[in-house]
Amino acid sequence: QVQLVESGGGLVQAGGSLRLSCTASGRTFSNYAMGWFRQAPGKEREFVAAISWSGARTYYADSAKGRFTISRDNARNTVYLQMNSLKPEDTAVYYCAGDSGDPFTEPTTNYHTYGYWGQGTQVTVSS
Repeated sequence: QVQLVESGGGLVQAGGSLRLSCTASGRTFSNYAMGWFRQAPGKEREFVAAISWSGARTYYADSAKGRFTISRDNARNTVYLQMNSLKPEDTAVYYCAGDSGDPFTEPTTNYHTYGYWGQGTQVTVSS
């Protein structure tokens, strides 16, 4: 059974930084793309960033480009989201997601392709 466990959320002032971590278990982590999504109150879940199985390719939402960095350590079965220059509009629950399709495929921005989800971690950015 695949499990994803996030950590690293919290309360930060605008302009600050946080690093989210997501540790996976239950399958060969290094064979699959991973993503981060977020959901603010009253809004739909939205794509933030994704990374290919090898880590060679990364993809970002426009809102994250230049401020967030996704990375992975396959030896530790962990994917990270480094968030800098945080804004109040980044406030949301952040979810780690694992691609449930074929291994060694490119990640997508569509949350329907991710069949494995963590429990979420709250990020709150105060102004």
